[in-house]
Amino acid sequence: MTSTAAQSFTDLTPGEQPVRGFLHPAPHASAGLVLTHGAGGNCNAPLLVALAESFSATGITVLRCDLPFRQKRTHGPPSPASAAHDQEGLKRAITVLRKLVFRTGAGRLFLGGQSYGGRQASMLAASDPLLVEGLLLLSYPLHPPGRPTQMRTAHFPTLRTPTLFVQGTKDPFGSIEEMESAVKLIPAKRRLLPVQGVGHSLMSKRNKDELVKAVVEAFRAVRE
Repeated sequence: MTSTAAQSFTDLTPGEQPVRGFLHPAPHASAGLVLTHGAGGNCNAPLLVALAESFSATGITVLRCDLPFRQKRTHGPPSPASAAHDQEGLKRAITVLRKLVFRTGAGRLFLGGQSYGGRQASMLAASDPLLVEGLLLLSYPLHPPGRPTQMRTAHFPTLRTPTLFVQGTKDPFGSIEEMESAVKLIPAKRRLLPVQGVGHSLMSKRNKDELVKAVVEAFRAVRE
């Protein structure tokens, strides 16, 4: 099966959080995945594009979207106050994708994000365990670089969604050893996929094909 070309997508339903990004339709889709970005990027991050193309080729329609903070301004990190709005934006994106993929409203939906986007995705899933059936967390920002005591794991004990963590072995936001300890707090099916020799960005020219293939295969194992 091959993926189809990405389509620019916007939903501006009155009274709802806007959803903007790109849709990767999968013919005869069996599931849907909302995929979002980190604090310094947008939904056009090369890793997200590569993953969206690969997932859509396996029968999963992907909506890679910009978080609300990025829709408001093209550059700069989110403020601490934007977290709630960003989670609302992800929840709205899930609702929109569900209607696009499953006209009856029933079907398997997944949620993923890189760094900040993954953290917001995990917090949203912890607050609403029935929202999605699996999480893909790329370069989870376990703590600020150089501040290992400031762990971002308070919601992990209430996270009951099957989760795949993908972490570089040189990531300053969390070592593999720190991640191994942290994921044990999650009372659900979970897996940590280490990526050798890379930092927070995960993907390089050298590892692109191998990385994308490994993530897609590992996520299939976690969600089944």
